[in-house]
Amino acid sequence: MRVTIKDFGVAMDIKARGIELQVTDTAGKQRGDLYVTMSKLTWCKGKKQRHNGKSLTWEKFIEMMERHGRPPRR
Repeated sequence: MRVTIKDFGVAMDIKARGIELQVTDTAGKQRGDLYVTMSKLTWCKGKKQRHNGKSLTWEKFIEMMERHGRPPRR
């Protein structure tokens, strides 16, 4: 996977508007966009608009990663 920042403001803190990450596979095909805000993460498969994506609160995301995530490779 390749993840690039599509829109990055000058401030380092993530604000209400958040940041948008574009995710493409190794062949360059767009897999989707991930929007990261102060309150949630929103995944938009393909080229969907943000309001059509699937969202998780940070709390749910952390819970899911702690339950199902794999440890990092060493």
